[in-house]
Amino acid sequence: MQSNTVFRPGIPPRSWFAVVSIALVLSGCASSPSAPPSVPSPAPTPTPQIAVRQTAAPPPTPRAVHRAELPANTALSVIGTESVTPPPVVLLSAPTDIWDRIRRGLTMPDLDNELVRDREQWYASRPDYIGRMTERSSRYLFHIVEEIERRNLPMELALLPFIESAFNPQAVSSARAAGMWQFMPATGESFDLKQNMFRDDRRDVLASTRAALDYLEQLHTRFGDWHLALAAYNWGQGNVNRAITRNQRAGLPTGYLDLNMPLETRMYVPKLQAVENLVARPESLGAVLPSIGNHPFFDTLTLERDMDVALIAELAGISEQDFRSLNPSIRQPLVMAAGTPRILLPWDNAKTFEEGLKTYRGPLASWTAWVAPDTLAVSEVARRVGMGEAELRRINNIPPGMKVRQGSSLLVLRSAQRNSDVSEYVADNAQLSLAPEVILKRTVVRAKKGDNLARLAARYGVSAVSAAGWNRMAVHQRLNTGQRITLMLPRSVKLARSGPTTAKKSVSADRKKNSKAASKAGKNSTKQAKKSNSSRPSKARENPSGNKVKLASRDKGSRKNEKN
Repeated sequence: MQSNTVFRPGIPPRSWFAVVSIALVLSGCASSPSAPPSVPSPAPTPTPQIAVRQTAAPPPTPRAVHRAELPANTALSVIGTESVTPPPVVLLSAPTDIWDRIRRGLTMPDLDNELVRDREQWYASRPDYIGRMTERSSRYLFHIVEEIERRNLPMELALLPFIESAFNPQAVSSARAAGMWQFMPATGESFDLKQNMFRDDRRDVLASTRAALDYLEQLHTRFGDWHLALAAYNWGQGNVNRAITRNQRAGLPTGYLDLNMPLETRMYVPKLQAVENLVARPESLGAVLPSIGNHPFFDTLTLERDMDVALIAELAGISEQDFRSLNPSIRQPLVMAAGTPRILLPWDNAKTFEEGLKTYRGPLASWTAWVAPDTLAVSEVARRVGMGEAELRRINNIPPGMKVRQGSSLLVLRSAQRNSDVSEYVADNAQLSLAPEVILKRTVVRAKKGDNLARLAARYGVSAVSAAGWNRMAVHQRLNTGQRITLMLPRSVKLARSGPTTAKKSVSADRKKNSKAASKAGKNSTKQAKKSNSSRPSKARENPSGNKVKLASRDKGSRKNEKN
């Protein structure tokens, strides 16, 4: 029987079967397309990836197409056209001058009443006054406008110094308010405006403007109304608050025009409104405003050492008067770097000053501060500091008849022993305290028949104003016969009783003899002579030794301050 199995010569049948079996297995493995290798080859760690499972999408369903058809015999409307004009583009041009810049920022509600028109006519009828006022403002307006814009405040506030001080930084009111913004001493201190022997920051252009805008912002935050804030700036926030409370209790409105207030405060906002109208529409009031450029008038420089005012003005090429108009807070001929390091100079002259200072080789200051170690007479102070008494009094404004108290700060000439700059403590806290050379004593006198306080004060050689203050009376108040009045008189003076019938024990013997001689002459009885002699006023009092003692007035009167 013939077999179908083929054997290759030289290979045993079992070995051939094994080879064929292996070949079939290998061919089967090679035909599988998805079989991975049994041992993977080493490879770098792959970056992790987010696996997204994909599934076969179903075949798209054919979308039915719907045709929009108009009914038969339908007429089509005519498509119309319309012209559209775009809004005009507003070009923001630069202000032509400072007045134009102010007009663009006037945002307060206008006040329109008879008081405003009255003030408009007042200003319009005084062109010379407007000219002086606006000329002074040209030095400071740009800085004030810059600060108001930076704070986003109404530009009406830039006009406030016109009605407060006529833009005079040296203005002092009868109530002792000072500077362009007219700060009272206590209010100035609450806004960190230093007031001492050497400087008064209420007059400082930068410091007072900063303080005034801070104060006005504070008032507006409190009252929520600019007119009420302005009234509080003039009258005091406590007074305005009490006036509002009274109206609220009475069920009345609480606006500026509704409150009961003094005439000055009632006219305050109308005056500001009149100035605003003058600036906004000068032609309508027949006024002419001088051209003031929209650029800074001054530059600010910082000093590192004390310098004489005269030297600064010389190096800058300006007069001392021009320097003080920009730096009005400096009272003395010395600028103290520890107290007022910033000085203002006209814009062009600031560069001149810097260049001149670089080449200057002389002494920067000839003055310094000296603190009194004891209470001393002015002559003794002058001897110790090596100055003439008259010059020492003039520089430090020391009146006659006064001594310098211990701890007082004085401006004196530098010397080899005193050649240092003024310390920060002295520059910020210097005070001049004076004491009378003649010690005064509290003395009680009695009024005569028909006396008033002024007449009695004149009889004893004292100021009527001082006597009114000592006794809390009016200057011309009538006095009752024998009424007790307190006066401050020199301790060494002995006074006769001013009553009509009795005499003081210290009356001289000569005076008694004269009274008796008058009675013997037959002019009157002894009693009448004594009465007449004791009631007659005398310009000089006599002491027991018969020497006349003249009573000098201790009060020179109050100095009158005016706003220009």
